[in-house]
Amino acid sequence: MKQYYAMIAAAGALWGLLSLFFEVLSAAGLTSPQAVGVRTVCAAVVMWLWLFVRDRRALKLKTWKHLWYFVGTGMISLAFFNSCYFACIERSTIGLAALLLYTAPVFVMLFSAVLFGEKLTGRKIGALALTVVGCGLATGAFSGGLSVHPAALAFGLASGIGYALYTVFGKFALRDYDSRTITAYTMLFAAIGILPISQPVQAARIVFSSPQTIIMALCGGVLCTVLPYLLYTKGLTRVDAGKASIVACVEPVVAALVGMLLFAEPLDVGRLGGMALVLAAIVLLNLPVSHRTRTAS
Repeated sequence: MKQYYAMIAAAGALWGLLSLFFEVLSAAGLTSPQAVGVRTVCAAVVMWLWLFVRDRRALKLKTWKHLWYFVGTGMISLAFFNSCYFACIERSTIGLAALLLYTAPVFVMLFSAVLFGEKLTGRKIGALALTVVGCGLATGAFSGGLSVHPAALAFGLASGIGYALYTVFGKFALRDYDSRTITAYTMLFAAIGILPISQPVQAARIVFSSPQTIIMALCGGVLCTVLPYLLYTKGLTRVDAGKASIVACVEPVVAALVGMLLFAEPLDVGRLGGMALVLAAIVLLNLPVSHRTRTAS
């Protein structure tokens, strides 16, 4: 089981590195929605080309009725949560938007209890509480007084629900397909969903304006999109959806570290404490369970 937890943690860490590539693309002139569109389109193109050359069978669906899996993972999850996330940022702050996005584990646990019969154990609830507080501290959402506009709150919570739905739809898709097929179709449908809001023609001109932006776009698409989604989806084959969503919250910890180490963002006790709480939640989920505790839960 440890290797599957490690896959999910690695996925979260790679997602956390995304800010590094976004900084370069933003400096080149891309808006946030355009950067997301570029990342997703690059991921879709690379994933489909790779499978077309290496194993075309992975691109074959058992039935067209299964397309709803990927409408769910791609459009309803990725495209929807990104749109809501940036709408929240426009109406509030990045810290608050990030905190509301990382309410996703709450929704994953609730959905999983209803749809997959996963138990809401004391350990999961404790780890969830540590994660929510830790993400708030690590992203700086708790620093200063927060005045939340109702629209920002609605968009932020919607982004958390959308983020959570990848895990839910991914669990359903894993009944019939492996992580490669799921990732390929997820990226395809996510690109279709995001393109209308990302001004693709203007974004393409900016990306192809220099070799540096092309490389950053490819790195964002491969290292921070294709690879982590492959790892996360593979991890879901053996890890409960609720636990997986908590372990993946290593993402804001890595993002905060990137900001502090590479972009001179302030390092304070609150952020360090938040990182420690998220890591403590992951450790809590991986502690051995006694026979008595296992029976009780």
